[in-house]
Amino acid sequence: MKGGSENPKMLVRFNHVDKSFDGETLVIKDLNLDIFEGEFLTLLGPSGSGKTTTLMMLAGFETPTHGEIFIGNKSIGNIPPHKRGIGIVFQDYALFPHMTVRENLSFPLQVRKVSKDEIHRKVSRALDMVELSGFGARKPIQLSGGQQQRIALARALVFEPQLVLMDEPLGALDKNLREQMEYEIKHIHENLNVTMVYVTHDQSEAMIMSSRIAVFNDGVIQQLSTPENLYEAPENSFVAQFIGENNKFSGNVTAINGDACTVETDGGGIIRALKVNINNVGNRTSLSLRPERVILNPSKEGIENIFEGVVQELIYLGDHIRTRMSVCGNDDFIVKVPNSQGGHLIIEKGQQIQIGWTLEDCRALDALS
Repeated sequence: MKGGSENPKMLVRFNHVDKSFDGETLVIKDLNLDIFEGEFLTLLGPSGSGKTTTLMMLAGFETPTHGEIFIGNKSIGNIPPHKRGIGIVFQDYALFPHMTVRENLSFPLQVRKVSKDEIHRKVSRALDMVELSGFGARKPIQLSGGQQQRIALARALVFEPQLVLMDEPLGALDKNLREQMEYEIKHIHENLNVTMVYVTHDQSEAMIMSSRIAVFNDGVIQQLSTPENLYEAPENSFVAQFIGENNKFSGNVTAINGDACTVETDGGGIIRALKVNINNVGNRTSLSLRPERVILNPSKEGIENIFEGVVQELIYLGDHIRTRMSVCGNDDFIVKVPNSQGGHLIIEKGQQIQIGWTLEDCRALDALS
């Protein structure tokens, strides 16, 4: 958590929350989630996974079918959205087009009966925070998309809420501006130490900004952890496939030895892997291996898995060469070859190359359905 607290204080709690829109199908299933003061938590997942519904229940625009949501120690089920003390930023900005920027920022303070002098001070501070102090007299239509998004963020922060919710706020921006805004939001969060809950389907966006990420699928959190841990130690096949690029092999477990196992892949390879969530010999499994962990022409010392691969495709991406190979019956096996100072290997299409990886870098997960 931010500030390095060993015992972070819980701000929000979802307690056994279900949500159904039709009375039959649950889109959120027994959600238990604590959100801590000062953290940046991202709800990440594909469309229809339940992440936006979770955010809307916290905001008060949707009501849980079962269970309770707490802010602090207070259940908020009967508290309307405008009385929850939450700032909200939507993808479409939702700025009032007939108002100036300063009037847009003043509005949530006027609703809260803040004095004129205090409104002026808080609005000026919010504009400084998003580096748009000279834009107060403009109307939203006179701003670029990125400037409108900054104003929407400033409006969510101007009344100093304890919690800010963001629902795909960068989705309408082009790639370069979106990347710039990711870092700006990250830095604003670090400076203010306000609690932020952010919804996106973009895993890169989530990795850049978040203290923790909750990966949703089918209304259930598949894994909740730091960006680093989600990437390095996925707990199931869905997370491994959804977070970052990943090589996968399907096969059967033929031996288990402590934390290690041996898998015979469907393509005929015998691979040693870290046992993560398999139980018995004979289990079906999906092996997960990150492309950058594959070693070309490895020395045999300490490398438990060594195979011959045939180069199928080379794509030059500047900092690395994305090499698609055929390995153990997998024709889409990816190796990222660093383009280090004149030292990268010369690789050609059709070339046969020995590759390898350690047992620890290959994770035996649940079988892909």
